[in-house]
Amino acid sequence: MVTPERLGSTGAEMSHPRKERRGVPAAGVSTVDMDTAVVILGAGVTVLTHPLLYVKLLIQMGHEPQPPTAGSNLFGRKVLYLPGFFSYARYIVRVDGKWGLFRGLSPRIVSSTVSTVVRSRIKQVTPIPDMEHVSNKDDIKTSLRKVVRETSHEMVVQCVARIVTHPFHVISVRCMAQFVGRETKYSGLFSSVAEIFRQEGIAGFFVGLVPHVLGEIIFLWCCNLLAHFINTYAVDDNFTQASAVRSYTKFVMGIAVSALTYPFLLVADLMAVNNCGLQAGLPPHSPVFRSWIHCWRHLGAQGQLFRGSSFLFRRVPLERAALAVE
Repeated sequence: MVTPERLGSTGAEMSHPRKERRGVPAAGVSTVDMDTAVVILGAGVTVLTHPLLYVKLLIQMGHEPQPPTAGSNLFGRKVLYLPGFFSYARYIVRVDGKWGLFRGLSPRIVSSTVSTVVRSRIKQVTPIPDMEHVSNKDDIKTSLRKVVRETSHEMVVQCVARIVTHPFHVISVRCMAQFVGRETKYSGLFSSVAEIFRQEGIAGFFVGLVPHVLGEIIFLWCCNLLAHFINTYAVDDNFTQASAVRSYTKFVMGIAVSALTYPFLLVADLMAVNNCGLQAGLPPHSPVFRSWIHCWRHLGAQGQLFRGSSFLFRRVPLERAALAVE
C-alpha cells in the first residue's frame, strides 16, 4: 500500500514545476506561501486518509474482532473472508462513534506539518540542479550519475524528516492501538510525550525507526532507478505522448515498489507498540519481540509479512481456515 507520506516523494513531485520542487519557488510565489499551501494540502490529505490508515493499523496488529464470513473464490472454491475496510470501519463507529475513526489524528497532522517544513528548509539550504531526461544512449552514464546524485539528496532529506517526525508517528500508532484493549493511556499529544519519556526515556520515541528508514530508503532508490531505466530504454522519444508517460513513470513505480517494501512498514508499526504497556503489544495479542529482526522473522514464519496490505477480499490464513473447518 502506498501511504500519503511515500507519495509525497513520488506523485507530489509531478504536480509542481521543477523549480518549485528544488526549493526555488517559481516567479511570483514566495517560499512561505508555497510551504503554507503544502502544509494545508498535507493536513487535508491526512484527515481524509486517516480512517483508512486507522483500520490498516488495527489489522496490522492482528486485531480481528469480527468473525470471518464464508465465500467463494474465482474458481468456485469455498473460502473464509475477513471483514474488509467498510465492515471494519462500521464496527469502529458502533463502538466509538463516528469520531472514533479519527483516533490518533492530531499527532499525524503535526508529523505531516513538521515533515513539510523540514523538507523545505533542507532543500533551500542544499539545493541540487534539475535532472533532465537524456535520450541519447551515449549519455546514459551522465544521466545515471544525475539520478544517483538526486536520489542521494532526496534520501538525506527523507531520513532527516523521518527521524524528526518519528516520535509523532509512535504517539499516533499507540493512540490508535489503544482500541484493542480499550485503554486511555495515550489520550493527548503532550500527555503522551510525558508518558513515553517517563516510561521509556528518549529511546521510546524512536522504537521502530530503523525498519521504517530502511523501507523508505529501499523504496526511494528502487523507485527512482526503475523510473530512470524505463524512461530511458522503454519510452521512445518518437512517441507523441512520451513526455506525459515519463511524468507518471515514477508514480506508477512507487505503487509497485511500495508492495515490496510493505513488510518494513508493518514491522515498524508493530515495534512502535511492542511491550509499551498496551494490550495490543503484549501476549496473547502479540509476542514481546527482542528486536525488529526478531519481529520480522516471527511474521515471516507465520506468513504474515503482508498483514494489513489489503483492505478488500482478505482471506483467512490457511492455519485458521483449517481450524475453522475442523
